[in-house]
Amino acid sequence: MMFLVFGTNPEMEHIGIGTAGIVAILGYVVVFVGLVLLMAVIYALGKAMTSRKKAAPAAPAAPVVAAEPAPGTAGEVKLYSVSDRDAALIMAIVANKLQKPLNELRFKSIKEVQ
Repeated sequence: MMFLVFGTNPEMEHIGIGTAGIVAILGYVVVFVGLVLLMAVIYALGKAMTSRKKAAPAAPAAPVVAAEPAPGTAGEVKLYSVSDRDAALIMAIVANKLQKPLNELRFKSIKEVQ
């Protein structure tokens, strides 16, 4: 067996159609096995990262209810695991998108969805 400078095998220069088909199929099999292994590694890493996030689940916080609504409001809003600042931002964004004044909208509760 003698290899040329560029790594071609002189015995493989004149092969039949059957041998060429087998070589091609083996090449495809190697590529697909490599892709499957890469997919398995990515899937395992994804599972490891999501399980690390879910390791310490936070208990749902009790709803925060204001004692006395401010004048011009449309009632009270129950906040579940959402800070007052985030709730105010969400309400302002919704009012802006709907092009309605904030005091004409009624928010019953705001809850973070995971």
